[in-house]
Amino acid sequence: MSAVEHRYEVTGRRERYAGRIFSVVTDEVTMPGGGSAARDYVRHVGAVAVVALDDAGQVVLIRQYRHPVGRHLWELPAGLMDVSGEDLAAAAARELAEEADLTAGTIDVLVDLHSSPGFSDEVVRVFLARDLADVPAGQRHDRSEEEADLQVVRVDLDEAVRMVLAGEITNASAVAGVLAAARARDVGWSALRRPDAPLPR
Repeated sequence: MSAVEHRYEVTGRRERYAGRIFSVVTDEVTMPGGGSAARDYVRHVGAVAVVALDDAGQVVLIRQYRHPVGRHLWELPAGLMDVSGEDLAAAAARELAEEADLTAGTIDVLVDLHSSPGFSDEVVRVFLARDLADVPAGQRHDRSEEEADLQVVRVDLDEAVRMVLAGEITNASAVAGVLAAARARDVGWSALRRPDAPLPR
């Protein structure tokens, strides 16, 4: 589909806050019909998440405390794109090892999402990891801070779908990843993309 669209141009930018993971900026943006408007948003480093599916059709879920919402959430192994020059699939493999003590023989792109495009430019790439194996005990990541409290479980993929629809899984990348994995499974994995597929622009 194509349509005539206004070209929104940034004519000015003010940085309000700068941190390690995100910054907050105000852009002055041209509007349809003339004039411009200020738009505040969060510039984010981006993230990856992993639907790790074992040979029994179970997905790996982690339960982690998230301070902004003040409670523990069911999530996928996931993390920030905060290592300079790191490949997205390599970042996914790193997070899978660090948070779930697993490696994957096969990694494909499952789905991409703009997590909160009303106020952030964050893009999350969700990978599907299969052919899982345990990281040897002596090589496992030493978890700290909130990660020291991680619970790691495996549930049947269809049970994870039920949890999404029941409102028990609310993390955006987990919702998208679980539902996309179930659909991809149901069509024989024909919709998967290569791990080096370009991110949406």
